[in-house]
Amino acid sequence: MKQFNIFFILFCLTVSSLFSQSTEEKKSTASKNVSIIKKEFVISGLNKISHKIWVYLPPNYAETSKKYPVIYMHDAQNLFDNATSYIGEWEIDESLNSLFKKTGKGFIVVGIENGGTERINEYTPWKNEKYGGGKGAVYIDFMVHTLKPYIDANYRTKKQAKHTGLIGSSLGGLISYYGGLKYPTVFGKIGALSTSFWFSNKVESFTKEFGNTKKVKLFLLVGEKEGYDMVSGTKKIKKLLLETGFKPSNLTSKINPEGNHNEAFWKSEFSEVVSWLYNIK
Repeated sequence: MKQFNIFFILFCLTVSSLFSQSTEEKKSTASKNVSIIKKEFVISGLNKISHKIWVYLPPNYAETSKKYPVIYMHDAQNLFDNATSYIGEWEIDESLNSLFKKTGKGFIVVGIENGGTERINEYTPWKNEKYGGGKGAVYIDFMVHTLKPYIDANYRTKKQAKHTGLIGSSLGGLISYYGGLKYPTVFGKIGALSTSFWFSNKVESFTKEFGNTKKVKLFLLVGEKEGYDMVSGTKKIKKLLLETGFKPSNLTSKINPEGNHNEAFWKSEFSEVVSWLYNIK
């Protein structure tokens, strides 16, 4: 735990510091089908930060009247654009543009910017004695009751849970896991990447209470190079889910021997995660 916690502290400090720096020297890499919507959201009960929302649309969105599945993601600053990322982007737009070209499958992706120094509060459902946090339930409720209705009203979406994904990494993986199990009738496809299951042991009692859902499809990903605690935590949660009654065919896990705790790793695995969750061959 000690090795990963040191990394975690450095990770948070780096995010806070670099998000505050000017991005003018970094060239934008966002695709033309990525935009930031005009409306910003202040999440009541969480903080006073105005959260920008990024939206990726399928390459053919303007040319059809089709409706599309929606994937909700966190840390929007790191998803689409090198100019706003702190150590590289996920390249979500490039990956999904490529997937569309190969398979014809299109998605809408909604990325919520994190609140910088408030990120821990936003992405943790429970408090940690050392790191604080614990307002993740407020954040998820905002997504369910405010953001998703707004997106469904303003874009051509497939609204049902079986078409709605929730994907994140690190603490973003934790809040995705929490949101998917708590609201299985809203989010039916969950990607929990490099998930910080170590943050609170309350995740175990939560899993026992909500883990017997038959509706959610879940992909657990972790890298060997992230450390023993990360790998063992992921294995433990998978075992607990199956013991609790989670549908085995709806659950998969992957341990990448070369995986590190960074955007490069999550970028390299994103297409596989989406393809498995949405049965894309």
